[in-house]
Amino acid sequence: MTTLFIAPGACSLASHIAVRELGLPVQIEKVALRTPDSPIHAINPLGRVPALQLDDGTVLTENSAILPFLADQAPGTSLFAPAGSAERALVQGWLGYLSAEIHTASFRPLNRPERYSADEAAHAGIRAQAREQLLKAFEHIERHLEGRQWLVGERFTLADIYLGVFATWLTRLGAPFDGLTNIARLRQQWLERPAVQEALKAEGLLQG
Repeated sequence: MTTLFIAPGACSLASHIAVRELGLPVQIEKVALRTPDSPIHAINPLGRVPALQLDDGTVLTENSAILPFLADQAPGTSLFAPAGSAERALVQGWLGYLSAEIHTASFRPLNRPERYSADEAAHAGIRAQAREQLLKAFEHIERHLEGRQWLVGERFTLADIYLGVFATWLTRLGAPFDGLTNIARLRQQWLERPAVQEALKAEGLLQG
């Protein structure tokens, strides 16, 4: 059976939600991160999630690749768009932006400054700069959402699944991020979706 490897609360939550939104027969396997004995190292040499192991042993990594692959297993799903369409490219563009500008360029140095300097005295400055970068990256999304319910078109797509994960991470940061009202609205709509609630409960992130 195809297996999706996740870590509770990590960015792999996006692919976990997509599996449930699409109703795919994919097994969800929880693993630990940043521990040398975690089984994830046998699946993905980088020790990262998400990782999707197919029936034939092929392993796919990165949300930006796994999310479109999952959607293509359910032809016609409203979460994506037909091959060759501009709408499909728009969804993929947002997946790339979220992966590069929000996750890698902003959250990663904010949460793990030691990856950018071995000098502990430099970590506060790295985090401060990362917060500025994160705010600018989210302000771009905030402006785009003005007058819109979702990122692309008038429906919930893969891009919104991915954004919702990072929008929940923002709630830990306080001001000025709590002033991003359009993102807060999207986050609330994201949280109300049954597939999101199911995934959060399965990962131990939501009671009930």
